[in-house]
Amino acid sequence: MAVRAVRGATQVDADDREQILEATTELVSEVMGRNGLTTDEVISVLFTATPDLVAEFPALAARKLGFHEVPLLCASEIAVPHALPRVIRLMAHIETDRPRSEIQHVYLRGATALRLDIAQ
Repeated sequence: MAVRAVRGATQVDADDREQILEATTELVSEVMGRNGLTTDEVISVLFTATPDLVAEFPALAARKLGFHEVPLLCASEIAVPHALPRVIRLMAHIETDRPRSEIQHVYLRGATALRLDIAQ
């Protein structure tokens, strides 16, 4: 098995706890589903949020999805003046036999603008 990284991002409309949890749940679920993953194959997940999102930790959504034994970490993105606002990002490290070319990175909602080259 190889260790691979899966990227993803989503955007919320406001700094609202429920919106952060809902959007992060959708993002994590899509990453897992599109890549055919179980939590046993996830090594760790790093979540970041833009500085304008402070109402909740995005990792809480993953915990609620069953990521009880997976190390999770939340951090703040740097405050770049022209950056897309209200964005939650993730980078998951996984164990898989898939080659890099078959990893599905997931960009949802307004965050599709971040990676038009790979957004689904």
